Amino acid sequence: MNKQFRVKVIGLSIMIVLMAATGCKKEDATVKRIPVITWENPADIYSGTLLSSTQLNALSDITGTFVYSPGVGTRLNAGNNQQLKVVFTPDDISTCENAEKTVLINILPDGVSNALFNPALVYGSMTDNDGTSYKTIVIGTHTWMAENLRTVSFRNGDSIPEVTSNTEWKSLTSAAFCNYENTTNRDDIATTGRLYNWFAVSDSRNLAPEGWHVATDADWLELTSFLGNEDIAGGKLKETSMLHWLNPNTGATNLSGFTALPGGRREYTDGSFINKGTDGFWWTGSAYNPDYSWYRYLHFDVTDCYRANFHKQYGFSVRCVKN
Repeated sequence: MNKQFRVKVIGLSIMIVLMAATGCKKEDATVKRIPVITWENPADIYSGTLLSSTQLNALSDITGTFVYSPGVGTRLNAGNNQQLKVVFTPDDISTCENAEKTVLINILPDGVSNALFNPALVYGSMTDNDGTSYKTIVIGTHTWMAENLRTVSFRNGDSIPEVTSNTEWKSLTSAAFCNYENTTNRDDIATTGRLYNWFAVSDSRNLAPEGWHVATDADWLELTSFLGNEDIAGGKLKETSMLHWLNPNTGATNLSGFTALPGGRREYTDGSFINKGTDGFWWTGSAYNPDYSWYRYLHFDVTDCYRANFHKQYGFSVRCVKN
């Protein structure tokens, strides 16, 4: 009896020791690994640029989900060394831990317009597809942009191609924009805006932001009618003084607050840039025929607001109207 009891006790002790040893090994096997996050400091951007996948582009050595703070679509104020953070959650949380990483980005000041707005009027504001802010003005029953458009994105977030080559520009049949003489001066761009071909104006992805549309031929007809007629409306639309318009800037009063500027145009024949300082050209959203579209233009020595149509490959300015 005693011998049998001792054997059972010894056997139980061995089992307890084995169980304890097995439990330690199992515990060691459940240590989770930390994923490796690869994310470099993004290139500098301007304050009018919304954060996108260009900046928020972290990678991991395993599959999972990235959550950024601030997120896509955020517009940051100007300033250096601003933090961008990502939290990564692995698909297999049983074997891997969450991981975090922070990088720094510099937000450069955007250009500043030096246009002379009408100080006697009250201006509103709107933002384009890039988050850039513009002055707006109520003229009659409609709210117009009081500055030329300068977005580089469609409403859905797709980038509008910038075309600097003269040869490429003249043969385009798709959306594009350019800066006058391909300038990179942010203040100049902020003042006179960018030039677009009509394929950008008519693109189904929408050049205008949500709640707005590129001014149509009918919008312009109503505008000039409200201001008297096409013979005198130009003077009421043009920015005063000769800061941007050449002398004599005939009849310029800017009574409407529209603050039209002579941004010039880009030719469809050879891609050259002409007429800055003497003329402003604005596309409408209305086609004239398969090859031509309606536009408006103002000249430095008349009060007229001319209505005409021309090749869709031209590079003109754009104004939008609130829906």
